[in-house]
Amino acid sequence: MALPKRQTDIGPPHYEKFLPPVIKKNYGKWKYHEVLTPGTMVHVAESGDKIFTVRAASPRILSTATIREISELAEKYCDGYLRFTTRNNIEFLLSDESKMKPLLAELKEKKYSVGGIGPRVSNIIHTQGWVHCHSACTDASGIVKAVMDELHDYFTTKELPNKVRLAVACCVNMCGAVHCSDIAVVAVHRKPPVVDHAMVTKSCEIPTTIGSCPTAAIRPNPKDKSITINEERCMYCGNCFTVCPPINIHNPEEDGVAIVVGGKIGSLRTDPKFSKLAIPFIYNDPPRWPKVVDAIKNILETYAKHAKKHERVGEWIERIGWESFFKLTGIQFTFQHIDDFTFMRDTLRTSAAFKY
Repeated sequence: MALPKRQTDIGPPHYEKFLPPVIKKNYGKWKYHEVLTPGTMVHVAESGDKIFTVRAASPRILSTATIREISELAEKYCDGYLRFTTRNNIEFLLSDESKMKPLLAELKEKKYSVGGIGPRVSNIIHTQGWVHCHSACTDASGIVKAVMDELHDYFTTKELPNKVRLAVACCVNMCGAVHCSDIAVVAVHRKPPVVDHAMVTKSCEIPTTIGSCPTAAIRPNPKDKSITINEERCMYCGNCFTVCPPINIHNPEEDGVAIVVGGKIGSLRTDPKFSKLAIPFIYNDPPRWPKVVDAIKNILETYAKHAKKHERVGEWIERIGWESFFKLTGIQFTFQHIDDFTFMRDTLRTSAAFKY
């Protein structure tokens, strides 16, 4: 006889365990969905069954008190069913339409922002920043708070030509979706790390440290029983700091952020796109990062004014050309925008024609 399947704690439980009964009943048989308000929508099945969604923003880095509060709301109105989207929006899933208004009222009372559905800004996905990440060049949470305070109306009421996905990564390891977001912030180090040779000898494994560098900028230093960094090869990624903390990459006076635009994951209308550089560098300016906020708002509102309906940011830029993008936004074109990477041929124009 076959033994019963053993319960383990390896990997997540199967998602079917967490589906609301109405979704299980109509799995794969949904007819259409309709956006009711900026923060609510309904999905209708072939059988006529409906499930209602209420979307609210979350702070992304959650305290246990906030998680308990969200869970209590789900228990009260949704039989305990909710989900978090890939952008960290909270979606309460209701099978009883009569509970929507009370839920919305309580969310408002508890100061949760409801919105982000349809052609609007979604919740910003971001990395840990100074609150947790050991290699952070900026504070992701602080930038997100400052940006969304300014763009809040684009989450709750104002419409855009299409949905806009924002992201913030606190270093170039990009735990956030910076490489495929419409507008994104990626923090960067600009100086090679400083090596504490005495501590490297005591706490680091030299071969592992050398192997951690993607550009082969680190080589052994037998004299000091340490390592030497070739600054011409160093791209300031901080990988070496991760495996050997005495190689300190942090430099508060020189660290800052770059802004990239035009990425997307969806294949609707055009293929998925990687983000491309718009603003090479802005110094950190905590606690409110006014220059970063102004830059993002400028790009977003220029896109809102000039893009056609249904165009994503990257599609709009490709239609008008990068010359026009820089002209309309007033962003200065610098030598940092020129892609001189070894395999950059695919990103170069292969025609003599100029597109405006």
